[in-house]
Amino acid sequence: MSRQWAGLLGGLILAWLAAPALGATDLPVAVDLRAEAAQAAKSGGPLIVIYSRRDCKYCEAVKRDYLKPLAANPRFRDRVLIRQINQDGDEHALTDFKGMLTTHARVASSEKVKLVPVVAFYGPDGRQLASPIVGARLPDFYQSYLEDAVEQSSRTLKKP
Repeated sequence: MSRQWAGLLGGLILAWLAAPALGATDLPVAVDLRAEAAQAAKSGGPLIVIYSRRDCKYCEAVKRDYLKPLAANPRFRDRVLIRQINQDGDEHALTDFKGMLTTHARVASSEKVKLVPVVAFYGPDGRQLASPIVGARLPDFYQSYLEDAVEQSSRTLKKP
């Protein structure tokens, strides 16, 4: 092999190793929706679920630019619990809000999620506390939509 080819091959291998892995922005996957929603409600906030797909660049942007910063924001981090449900994830076992064993794909289907990303806000009984945010929407307003939905969810949880 010539030096030129060896150098090119070495550069390609280094670039591949240095590239962020697909799904590097993944959030913790949902495992037990009923328990996770109860835990979030105990803290006074919603269980936030992002319905995502492995091949969705908009999902990656929402996780990276909005949900991860929200989870780290001192105003919200102790009140919300964020989980990911993979619409294309039949391999992930999941306990639903009724305590039944199912999969991520089946929960996404039962919630009528067709296009992703969808960010939904749940209470301990599986009831949605605010309107879901569907799609990536306008970047200038997305943070506001997200924070408004968290505040609305918290107010709804406090109602008798």
